[in-house]
Amino acid sequence: MHLTRQPVVNDEGCCNDFTEAASKTIDDVVHIKTEFEEQVSPFGNFFDWRYFFGNPPKTEEEPVIAEGSGVILSPDGYIVTNNHVIEKAKTIEVILNNNKSYKAKVIGADPSTDLALLKVDATDLPYITYGNSADLKVGQWVLAVGNPFNLTSTVTAGIVSATARNINILSSPDGNSPIESFIQTDAAVNRGNSGGALVNTQGQLVGIISAIASGTGYYAGYSFAIPVNIVKKVVSDLREYGVVQRALMGVQIRDIDNKLADKEGITDMNGVYVAGVTENGAAKAAGLKEGDIIKAINKTPVNNTSELLGIIGTERPGDKVSVTVDRDNKEKTFELTLRNVNGTTGIVKKEEINTVTMLGASFAPITDARKKDLGISHGVMVTAIQDGKLMDAEIKQGFIITKIDKKDIDSVNDLEDALNHASGGILIEGIYPNGIKAYYGIGL
Repeated sequence: MHLTRQPVVNDEGCCNDFTEAASKTIDDVVHIKTEFEEQVSPFGNFFDWRYFFGNPPKTEEEPVIAEGSGVILSPDGYIVTNNHVIEKAKTIEVILNNNKSYKAKVIGADPSTDLALLKVDATDLPYITYGNSADLKVGQWVLAVGNPFNLTSTVTAGIVSATARNINILSSPDGNSPIESFIQTDAAVNRGNSGGALVNTQGQLVGIISAIASGTGYYAGYSFAIPVNIVKKVVSDLREYGVVQRALMGVQIRDIDNKLADKEGITDMNGVYVAGVTENGAAKAAGLKEGDIIKAINKTPVNNTSELLGIIGTERPGDKVSVTVDRDNKEKTFELTLRNVNGTTGIVKKEEINTVTMLGASFAPITDARKKDLGISHGVMVTAIQDGKLMDAEIKQGFIITKIDKKDIDSVNDLEDALNHASGGILIEGIYPNGIKAYYGIGL
């Protein structure tokens, strides 16, 4: 039997009408054209952003035109889109629904959330209003507004299929976990929708469309959007500081599965397991311990890591949060003052982020056991590689950096400090997990 979705009926017996929401937002979404020297995707076929642009990229090194969408946030020309839409673009053109076009500049970008803020020189532009993604419910109607297949001003409808989805497509060059807490919807989304608006039936922005689940790059049932509460925070940071002020709890976390539950004697599968606390982090300072199970943040229940990261992703260093944990089957509440990547509550400057970002890698501390096995006393492991200085030097994932210019490296802070004081180039020393030592010279 073939089932079709039935329209929702209100108290007056009349079907839901999306025309008002569509008319409110269709002029607020822009068409973005970018020009690249080349375009290479680090992702596999299932989540392949190459096919989420307007045209698949060419393999030879020549100008490539890609297309996406963006959302106007203010009448003076601030526009939010995906980082992957504009990343490494030589030129960015923004085309309004009335076909007027502008050259755009990048105010800032954040790979860890896949968001970017653009600015065009304009006034009196139509702009969208923010909604509240925390209010979204599974089954709620939403509209996707964007520019698929170079077709401008396209609106599709669907429902919220899930919230707080982690689909493992983002990376974070600053060494922290990327924030994946996507809204999943079945609104039809295709090439060119990336960076467009997900809106509720009141025409309010509730998400920025970012990815589709497809083996071909065409709509196949599900798409994913970044919650607007994260968007608001990232946009505010980029506009004020040029870089996102990432708040960190200072914990290593994992979801609770059957294997972990059996090992640790956990009977309630809801919550987030604290696998470790960092030495100079907010969690340790507040009294959290390895083995605690985080049940709520600011009294909002968290059942998995995506929900936790989504909540903390809306905070800044220096903000205080209430963390409720299960410790030995007893509920305890701790007050945490969130910290930045440097372990302080101050503002992180753009140049501090750029020094590590240019390496094009993510980093993580190594365990004492790993240090003992390799016969080292310090080091930082390269956990992921993307375009950047390390890839250019052919450094591989898993490499442990022990020294830069003869200075011991034992944290991301050490990396930043070494790079900030370097000029011309650096010498990186380290060891691979198989015990092979290696040396790399990198120009800056």
